[in-house]
Parts: sequence; C-alpha cells; structure tokens
Amino acid sequence: MAISIYDIAEQALKAASTVRDVRGRMLAPEARKQSPVFNMVQLAGLCGAEKTAIAYRLTRNELPSGVVNDTGRRREFTLAEAREWVRVFRAKMAKPKGAKAMTIAVCNFKGGVSKTTTTMTLAQGLSLRGHRVLVIDMDPQGSLTTLFGILPDTEVREEDTFVPLANGDEDSLDYAIRSTYWDGIDLVPASPTLFTCEFGLPARQMKDPEFQFWNVLNGGLGAAREAYDVILIDTPPALSYGTVNAFMAADGLIVPTPPNALDFASSAQFWTLFSDLALNLTQTTGVDKTFEFIHVLLARVDHNDAAASVVRQWISATYAEKVLPVEIPKTTVTSNSSAEFGTVYDVSRYDGSASTYRRAREAYDRVTELVEQSIQAYWAKTAQ
Repeated sequence: MAISIYDIAEQALKAASTVRDVRGRMLAPEARKQSPVFNMVQLAGLCGAEKTAIAYRLTRNELPSGVVNDTGRRREFTLAEAREWVRVFRAKMAKPKGAKAMTIAVCNFKGGVSKTTTTMTLAQGLSLRGHRVLVIDMDPQGSLTTLFGILPDTEVREEDTFVPLANGDEDSLDYAIRSTYWDGIDLVPASPTLFTCEFGLPARQMKDPEFQFWNVLNGGLGAAREAYDVILIDTPPALSYGTVNAFMAADGLIVPTPPNALDFASSAQFWTLFSDLALNLTQTTGVDKTFEFIHVLLARVDHNDAAASVVRQWISATYAEKVLPVEIPKTTVTSNSSAEFGTVYDVSRYDGSASTYRRAREAYDRVTELVEQSIQAYWAKTAQ
C-alpha cells in the first residue's frame, strides 16, 4: 500500500498526541515535573558533612529547617532549601569574584549516545553542588527541553529559542532564558523551528561578508557568563550551523561515547569533520579556537558485554588522557528514568535494587566531580 504525505502528516499528529498523553501520566499532578526532596542523610551527603553537623546547624536557625513529613519520623528539605545549605557548606567551591561562567558543549555526531542525558545530569549534579547553571538546547528535536517537562513542538515558540539571535533580531540570548522545575537550572529551550538557522545564518553571511556566522551564540552569552557559574549546551547529532556555534562558544567539550563498534566509528568521523571545520575556519578567517579541555565519557556501558570490553580498549588507546576515569553504566535505573522523562537525580526514592541505583548515581556524581575540577581550574584562570 502506498503511503502519502497526508498519511505521514496524520501519523505525526498521532505521535504527538501519544507523547502528550504519556507526559500527562508521568508528570503529575499538573503535567509538570517535580523536583526531588531530601532527607537529613541525603542533605549531609550533598554538603559533604556529617549528619550531626546538619543537626547542630538546625539548632542555630540560620538555614532552612525543612519540614517533618506526615509520619513524623523524617525531616525533608526541598531542592531550593538543600541548595541553600550546600552553598554555605561548599562556599570555598563557588565561582570566585571576577570569574566567568565556563561554557561546555556536549557533542557527538551520532544520536543515541547519551548527549542529552549527560547534559541534563551534569546540570543537575552541578546545581546540587551549589552552582547556578544555564542549559541551552541547540537540537531542533528538543530532547533536552522535553526532559525539563516542556514539549518542544507545542509549548516552545520560535521567539523562545536561539532563532531570534541567529536572525539578528536580538543581540543577547537573555530573552530566551526561562526558569525550570529544578532550582538552580535555567533553560533556553529548543523547538523544530531551530532548523531555520540552517538557512538564516548562511543567508546573513552572503548578504554581509563581515558577518561571522560561527560567532553568534558566543556573542549572545556576554550577560549569561556573568550571571551563571556554568553554561551547558546540548548539540544536535550533526555538523550544523547550530553545532558550529556551540563549539565556537564553548570553553570545553564533553563527548559521550558508548563502547560500541558503530559508535566508536561514528566518533572517529566526528573528530575528522570537526578538525576539518576548525582548520578551514582558521585558514579562511584567522580564528584561533582553543579549548580548556576535551573529555571523552564512556556512556551506556554494559559490563556483561564482552565486545564492549574490546571497544573500551580501542577508546582508551585512541583518546588516552582525554578519557574520563569513570564509566556510566547501562542500568535499569537510567532506562526507567528515561522512560519517565527523568534522570537518576529526579528520583527521590528508587523502588528497585538499592545497589543498582547507587551504582548509577555514584557514576554520575563522579563525572560531576571531575568536570567541576576542570571548571574550577578555568575559574581560577579567568578570575586573575
């Protein structure tokens, strides 16, 4: 049976309807995500302190006291309250005066390699360490926007995205920044209208030879670099004009790479295309782009897969010191969380195996810790 364009359009409507229905069930009570709450033990862990130290500070009434739950057995703190505690206990780890926000692009030219999950969990992990984070969704598919409980195709207008900046209608990205359900993380959302940048940016370049199509996002982040501690950019799985802007705005790159033969081959293409682009820009425009770091992150690692073990060796041999000394395991925790438009950090209580959850959470915590070290080195450099 022949399938017409009208059939495809009808299918698109059905798919969008299904996503809305799923979100309505998953994101109760008002179809919006809710941030987790924290007990005393969890709060102490975030603060890097003993529970007794938390109990003592509670007696001084200097910090939010939370609320005792319905059973009367446990004191719970909201995310905003927990972050207030963390900022006090980790004050020495905060962005120093005069330093700029570090901008990090999460990138790879293949889909399904955990770019969006990495961006989201890193933003959440850094916020739980007291930092203020801005995340920018540059992927027209809007997967990161969806993780925040916002439907890109129906709840994000073109003027809410990078598009007005790309078109020259705005000179700062501040207009598109919105708060989210997660205290400490603000979002520049994406929608399918981002595809128009693939025509608008080269059109501007043709009209004005002095226009720098690759520098639009970088130029629009001036105020954000003062207001935030870290800026994270989720990029599309293609060498698009949006991706180029993300790379040129970034101070560091994180490249999630599953230990899979096809994903490894795709990552090789990534480096080839990226280096060709960078060299071409350098030779034709004189742009000399440098990065503070490039971290390759082993993601979706199945430790029961013998083939994955071999590919891990290829990755280590190829990228050497760029490979972060931590692996994100492929677990039921992350699978279930993704199905519910969430991450391991969205879970207040996990109903499955405690050890499975702990293994996944510890891996993401370790990635956050390592990236935070790179960020602090950058802050020290820019604060001078």
